[in-house]
Amino acid sequence: MTTVDTARRRASGDIDEILRYELLESNGPKGAPSGDPILTVRDLRVSFNTEAGVVRAVRGVNFDLWRGRTLAIVGESGSGKSVTALSVIGLLDDNARVSGSVRLAGEELVGKSDEDMSKMRGSRISMVFQDPLSALTPMFTIGDQIAEALRIHHPEMSADAVRSRCIELLGLVGITRPETRLSSFPHEFSGGMRQRVVIAIAIANDPDIIIADEPTTALDVTIQAQIMDVLKVAQRETGAAVVLITHDLGVVAGIADDVMVMYAGEAVERASVDTLYARPSHPYTMGLLGAVPQPHVNIDRRLVPIKGNPPSLAAIPAGCPFSPRCPMAHDACRAEVPSLRAIAPEEGHLVSCHEMERVRDGRLTYSDVYPGLETRPPSWARTPRSERPVVLEVTDLVKTFQTKEGGFWRRRHSTVTAVDHVSFSIHEGETLALVGESGSGKSTTLLQIMDLVVPEGGTIAVLGRDTRDLKSSAERRAVRRDLQIIFQDPMSSLDPRMPIYDVLAEPLRAQGWERSKINARIGELMRLVGINADYVDRFPTQFSGGQRQRIAIARALATNPRLLLLDEPIASLDVSIQAGIINLLEDLQAQLKLSYLFVAHDLAVIRHISDTVAVMHDGKIVEFGDTDEVFEHPRDPYTRALLSAIPIPDPPLERGRRRYVYRDGELVLADEGIPVA
Repeated sequence: MTTVDTARRRASGDIDEILRYELLESNGPKGAPSGDPILTVRDLRVSFNTEAGVVRAVRGVNFDLWRGRTLAIVGESGSGKSVTALSVIGLLDDNARVSGSVRLAGEELVGKSDEDMSKMRGSRISMVFQDPLSALTPMFTIGDQIAEALRIHHPEMSADAVRSRCIELLGLVGITRPETRLSSFPHEFSGGMRQRVVIAIAIANDPDIIIADEPTTALDVTIQAQIMDVLKVAQRETGAAVVLITHDLGVVAGIADDVMVMYAGEAVERASVDTLYARPSHPYTMGLLGAVPQPHVNIDRRLVPIKGNPPSLAAIPAGCPFSPRCPMAHDACRAEVPSLRAIAPEEGHLVSCHEMERVRDGRLTYSDVYPGLETRPPSWARTPRSERPVVLEVTDLVKTFQTKEGGFWRRRHSTVTAVDHVSFSIHEGETLALVGESGSGKSTTLLQIMDLVVPEGGTIAVLGRDTRDLKSSAERRAVRRDLQIIFQDPMSSLDPRMPIYDVLAEPLRAQGWERSKINARIGELMRLVGINADYVDRFPTQFSGGQRQRIAIARALATNPRLLLLDEPIASLDVSIQAGIINLLEDLQAQLKLSYLFVAHDLAVIRHISDTVAVMHDGKIVEFGDTDEVFEHPRDPYTRALLSAIPIPDPPLERGRRRYVYRDGELVLADEGIPVA
């Protein structure tokens, strides 16, 4: 094709030509794609009829997939990511109306019957779902479920051939002793191992496309890294194109070749992963990246959340759907929908924004759109740690559990030590983070503190009061005024039958507050966490996930506590909402002189928010120290393995890192198994 032809096609705005020829010039980590795409999606539209009206979940999405490449689809919840993927594989509800074109190797999929699509699912297109426990049938063994995927599409395979292939697949995804684990049931596997099994089923028939829908959500950082490694192996073995749906931009940096950013059912930006992270050009993409903590560097500035919430897909505003939240929106943005156009043809960079020309010419930068907010520590925090009062002191804490083993009549009792002589202290205005993999004892430690009872071993002192000296419920209630907890899932911790007024009033009534003071305090709490005080008569289900977590924080603050225990308070939240919650916690700490005991598996967040870190493994604290010191100079092998698994939102840096695993008491290279000194 001549330069004149290419320029004419670009000028025409034809999306098919733009995608095909611009992306062929992409400069991603694998270079430019070659040959024809295995999947071509054009003008895909999906809508649902609901009581609120017609929900337009996907609105004119276009993209191509090439074999051996990974396309990451990112965006906030409700942006249309999962619906796009489900429409490709034909798993949408009967209520869905799908139009447009989805061609797999030239064969049109839109309009095919469920019977026809079932022949393709698992053979040519497969899917890895978010929750492996729901994706696997609990009544059948792992071997039976892998074998089913083989027999459906290859009825001619013998029993021996099926068994051999099942063993091969389990070994491929890293399950040890695959011959014996075939007879295991899903509940006998950990969450990470179950996800490995789901990937084994997905690649059983060497599919052309693998769709992974949030495959690492809520997994430990080490397990998350292992699952991503397994997905890379699966792609290498099958040569498949991979579609990764996620809100974790650190994970995207390490595995994706191309990225498509979706908002309100539309693609607003698409580029190679290196280009997108180096030069984000849509204000929404800039906001998503600005909200991500940077675990590899010490940054003093606050995270930059995207203000507001995504629009209802049943009432999308006129013009650019992002305009109500965009800091640089003007009249044209609110009147006209921008088209997806090439901002840098030589890089295959497509953007849908009225200010694209200013971005391309370098006249509009990230700092213009989202000015950074510097974190200014309050004056009292400058007081040396040793001179500030201790609000929590835990000394040699021990907690064990009795387990039963063997048959019904002959049971053997054994003791599991969940917390093994744990000691730490928290001073006023300080954030201590407890980190470690699931099962390390973090949450058990937290609950032992919250119970305010005599521990099995060791001591717990809250604001100078030893729990062994609390003899009555009245004494415990007095201490509980100063000690509150915020749980991971606000929806399960807030009573859906109670309006927000009663949710916030409940702890105050328990502490004997007068009605007039309760009314004033509830209004104050709503303003403190940034929610309109007029919404107190609404129910939890009428709020978004981030708003519900703010309400949970308001409830915890109701009694003016001095210490908050936070158990995974931002897990599974969108990155933009997560940034808002983190900033809120920082503001509250500065304003109210709060102290935090923060439990989380997201170590990037821990680097950003904590002052000190305690690393737990098998119930013990294996490393303790200043956050920056621990992250930059880890000493314990387990800590080094944990930190090496944190995904970094910098594609070139993430691809060049060495990852370690902690195995049998020593540190080894993840990809080679070689011990590290």
